[in-house]
Amino acid sequence: MKKPKLVLVGNGMAGVRTLEELLKVAPDLYDITVFGAEPHPNYNRILLSPVLAGEQSIDEIILNDWSWYAGHGIRLHAGCTVTEVDRARRVVSARSDAGEVISAGYERLVLATGSRPFMLPVPGSGLEGVLAYRNIADTRAMMDAAATYRQAVVIGGGLLGLEAANGLMKRGMQVTVVHASDWLMERQFDGVAGRMLQESLQERGMRFLMGAQTQALVGDARGGGDGPAGRVRAVRFKDGSELPADLVVMAVGIRPETALAERMRLHVERGIVVSDTLQSTTDARVYAVGECAAHRGVAYGLVAPLFEQAKVLANHLAEFGIGRYQGSQTSTKLKVTGIDLFSAGDFQGGAGTEEIVLSDPCGGVYKKLVIRDEKLVGACLYGDTVDGSWYFKLLRDGRGVGAIRDRLMFGETQLGDTGHQGQSRAAALQDGDEVCGCNGVTKGSICKAIREQGLFTLDAVRKHTKASASCGSCTGLVEQIIMFTAGGDYSATPATQALCGCTEHGHQAVRDAIRANRLLSMGSVFKFLEWRTPNGCASCRPALNYYLISTWPKQARDDPQSRAINERSHANIQKDGSYSVVPRMWGGETTADELRRIADAVDKYRIPTIKVTGGQRIDLLGVKKEDLVNVWKDIGMPSGHAYAKALRTVKTCVGSEWCRMGTQDSTRMGKDLERAMWRMYAPHKVKFAVSGCPRNCAEAGIKDVGIIGVESGWEMYVAGNGGIKTEVAQFLTKLQTAEEVLEYTGAFCELYRQEGWYLERSVHYVRRVGLDYVKKRILQDPAGRKALWQELQFALADEPDPWFEPEKAALDLRQFTPLGEPAAPQGPCA
Repeated sequence: MKKPKLVLVGNGMAGVRTLEELLKVAPDLYDITVFGAEPHPNYNRILLSPVLAGEQSIDEIILNDWSWYAGHGIRLHAGCTVTEVDRARRVVSARSDAGEVISAGYERLVLATGSRPFMLPVPGSGLEGVLAYRNIADTRAMMDAAATYRQAVVIGGGLLGLEAANGLMKRGMQVTVVHASDWLMERQFDGVAGRMLQESLQERGMRFLMGAQTQALVGDARGGGDGPAGRVRAVRFKDGSELPADLVVMAVGIRPETALAERMRLHVERGIVVSDTLQSTTDARVYAVGECAAHRGVAYGLVAPLFEQAKVLANHLAEFGIGRYQGSQTSTKLKVTGIDLFSAGDFQGGAGTEEIVLSDPCGGVYKKLVIRDEKLVGACLYGDTVDGSWYFKLLRDGRGVGAIRDRLMFGETQLGDTGHQGQSRAAALQDGDEVCGCNGVTKGSICKAIREQGLFTLDAVRKHTKASASCGSCTGLVEQIIMFTAGGDYSATPATQALCGCTEHGHQAVRDAIRANRLLSMGSVFKFLEWRTPNGCASCRPALNYYLISTWPKQARDDPQSRAINERSHANIQKDGSYSVVPRMWGGETTADELRRIADAVDKYRIPTIKVTGGQRIDLLGVKKEDLVNVWKDIGMPSGHAYAKALRTVKTCVGSEWCRMGTQDSTRMGKDLERAMWRMYAPHKVKFAVSGCPRNCAEAGIKDVGIIGVESGWEMYVAGNGGIKTEVAQFLTKLQTAEEVLEYTGAFCELYRQEGWYLERSVHYVRRVGLDYVKKRILQDPAGRKALWQELQFALADEPDPWFEPEKAALDLRQFTPLGEPAAPQGPCA
C-alpha cells in the first residue's frame, strides 16, 4: 500500500527528534523527506560551544549520520533551502546550494525551521569579521579568525555570548564581552549570581564592559571605510569611545525563523502559532515544532521543551491522538567548563514570595530558593549545582515543601527526604525520576537499558537512551547510575573502544598484545594486530610508541617521529610559532648562579617574556626554534619536561627548614622525589607536591601524588587533578620515612605507567580500576610494590636528558637549523 508522504523542513534537533520518536512508535507509516539548509546531517547544536573551545570535534557532535537516514529510508536533501510551499497543491519547493530546484509532495508537513540570530541594526554590521553564533559555519569562521587575529569582542553577556567568549579565549584570543545590563545573564540569574560569574570569568582572563551601548562597528580603509568590503577594526559606543576588534560576535538574542511560514500565509505571532497537538491553527496538515513554534504565546529556545514537543507531535503523526503539549518549565545551565550555574522558575522572587539564601562568596557558592504558598517556585544556584535537578523536580511537580523547609537548602544529597540519606544520588532516585531533562530520560529507562542491553559504558548508554547526549550537565549522575546498576562492569572509557580508526583494537588489547607477544617495534604491532592503515596515524603512533617503551624499557626503541611536536622539539610551541623553555628546578629551589645564567640567556637571545609558573619554575617564553639548542646549553640546567607526557613538577613549601608551622622537611623530600623520577614518561603529564604540614601550602591535595607532612611522618594522596575539572586526591596511606615515600610513590607511578592508557590522567586511571585495586597492589603486596619500584628505577636508569645528551635521546638537531643554513653536525642516532 502506498505510504502517505511526510515532509520535514529543517534538519535540526527538534525536527529530527520528532522523526526519531515517530520511528519508535510507527516505523513504517510514512514516506519521509527531509530538507536541511545546512550541508550536514543532524548535529547537536548545544555542543557547538565545546567545539569552539577545542574540547570536541564536529564529528563528535553528529547525532544522526548519513547512514541513519539511509537505514530508515529517509530522503535527506542537505544544503537545500525551501523557498516555497504551495498549500493548495501540497508541494514543497527548494533550491540546493548548487542551484538545483527540488520538489516534494506531502500529506503532512512539519516546519522545524528553528530560529535566526538577531543582529544589531547598527552601521557596520555587514563588515567582514562580524559574525553571529548559530551553526557549524559560524563556529568554523570563528575558529579560523582565532587562528589569525588577536582581539575579539562579543556583544551580549547572555548564555550564548559567554559560551562564545569562553571558546574564543581558549583559542588564544583576547576577549571582551560587551553587555548592556548591569550583570551577566540577567534573564537566567539574579544580580548576586551574575556578578559572581563575572568575577570567575575575569579570573580566567575574560574582560567585560558592562552597561555599554553599541553605536556602530568601525571598518578599516578597504572598500570605502565602513563599506561591506572592509574588515571590522573597532566597536564604537554611544559615549564616543572605541574598543579595538578584529572579530565581533553578536550574541544578543534569537528570533523564530518564520519567513517561510509567512509566505505560506500561516498565522504567525512570536512564531508559528500552534495548538496543543503542534498543528498550525491555519492549516491542520501543517505542524510546527521547536524554536519556530509559538505555543500559548511562548516560543521556547531551550532543548528540553523542544524534545517534549517532538514526542507529542510524533504521537499525533502516528495517529495515536493521545498526546497534548501543555507547555514547559525550563531550567538553565552554562556550558563553560569548570563553572557551575543553574536556575529555574521564578528565581527573582517578589511580592508574595519568600527567599531562602545561602551566600559564601569566599567559597564561591551562592544559593537562592524562592517559595510561594509553601511550594518551591524558583531556584538560582552558583558554584554548587548538584541538587539542581532535584529542585527542578520539586518545582515542576508543584509539591509542598513545608515538611522539609528547614532542610531544603541542604538538598537531596545531604538531607533529602528520600530515605537514602548518605547514599549516592543514583541510589536515592526513584525509577520514575527524570535524569536527563533535555531528552526526558528517567532513571528507570536507563537501568532497563543497562540490564537488557548489557551496557557498561557512558557512550553505550548515550547511544541507547540519549541520556547526557545533549547539554551533558547530567553526565555525572548518569555515570553514577551505570556504576550503581552495572557494578564492577562499569567503564567510563571502554577497553573495547577502538584506539583509533586504524584498528578495531582498544587500548587495553594493544597493551596486552605488546606484553604477551613481546612486540618490540611499531612494525611488529602493525603486523601482529593487522592494522588497517599500514603505518598508523597521528593518533595511534604516539600511543603505540609509549606502550612499547613503557612495557619493554631498554629493549623497545623510542621513535621520536611518533611523538607530538613538543616532544620532538623538547620545548613547548606557542601560538606565534616560538617556543617556551622551562628548566628544571629541583623542588622549586634554585641558586643565584642559575638565575644569572637564565638572565644572561634572556638578554643574549632577546627572549621577550619571563614568567614564574604555578609549579615554582621559570618559564622563558618566545624563544626562536633556531635558538633552542644554544639556550639549553647556556642555561646549563636540566630539562623541565614541561612539554612532555612526563613528570612535570614537584611543588614544595619551605617546610620545617624555615617555616614555624612545618613538621617535616618538605623541600628536601620534594627534591629527592624529583631527582628519583624526573626522567619518567607516563600516559599523561604527572605532577607531585609535598607540603611540610597539614596546612598544605603546596596544594598537595590536587596532584597526581600529594605528600603531606604530619607529626608522625607523611600522608600520601593519589589521583588528584587541578586541571579543567578539579579532582581532589584520595588518601592512600600513612608513611613514616622518606625512603618509604620514595618507594610507594615510585610503585604507584610505575603501576600507572604499565596499566594506564595513553592520554589517560592518573585520576581517570584510578577511577577506572578502583582505589581498592591500587591499595591491593601497593599496600597489601609488599613484594609486588618493591618490584614495581625496582622496575621504574630500571626503566629510568641512564635515561638521557635531551637538552644535554641529544644524540643519546635520538634528537634530530637538523630541525633547529633554518632553511638555507648549513645543518648542525649529527651523531649516529640522529
